[in-house]
Amino acid sequence: MRVNEFDQPVGEPVAWTPPPVVSGTTLSGRTCRVEPLTGDHLDALHVALVVDSPPQTWTYMSAGPFSDKAAFGDYLASLAGPGRSPHVILDAAGRPRGIACYLRITPEVGSVEVGAITYSTALRRTTAATEAMHLMADHAFELGYRRYEWKCDALNAASRRAAERLGFRYEGTFRNALVYKGRNRDTAWFSITDVEWPRVREAHRAWLAPENFDDTGSPVRRLGGLTAVAQIT
Repeated sequence: MRVNEFDQPVGEPVAWTPPPVVSGTTLSGRTCRVEPLTGDHLDALHVALVVDSPPQTWTYMSAGPFSDKAAFGDYLASLAGPGRSPHVILDAAGRPRGIACYLRITPEVGSVEVGAITYSTALRRTTAATEAMHLMADHAFELGYRRYEWKCDALNAASRRAAERLGFRYEGTFRNALVYKGRNRDTAWFSITDVEWPRVREAHRAWLAPENFDDTGSPVRRLGGLTAVAQIT
């Protein structure tokens, strides 16, 4: 443990330059593409996320379910703003299937969050769903960010499992953090740091490799198992 001249414990020195602001960018993988969200995506996303997905898709989101396309369009427009960069997730055929945003973009401390993640029925539990999260995390760390965050309603078991499967570490729960849809939200916090990312990235790549999938398209090794090993220090 480092101490200062007063014999007080202090953090390790950091030789680091603040990264650029995360902005809209196109990221391409083997099974998906992530690109900046625009009004041109409205019709396809409305079908994927509203018409062809059940209303419980929106239980833990700040808005929705939506009764009409106009209300959904207003929600998409609200995702943009200072410190935010909304993106759409497209499948291998180029069809919009989900949304994910860079949030709380704070380059001066090297922190950025991935949030407002909304997967359609067609995207859930697919390789593309995982690869999209990998691409977005890898981009942030390549830019020079030190901390990549994931937050969710503490009661959202599916989101918590997804974070842990992807290699995020649970940091704690902020009680009475928000009020949304007329109810309380305790917020569970997760993160990956730049020190952890190289090992987590290799776990992602091992899982995403074509040879990790059998003839039926099912993965041979579980991602959660790979990232659990990667997080052992």
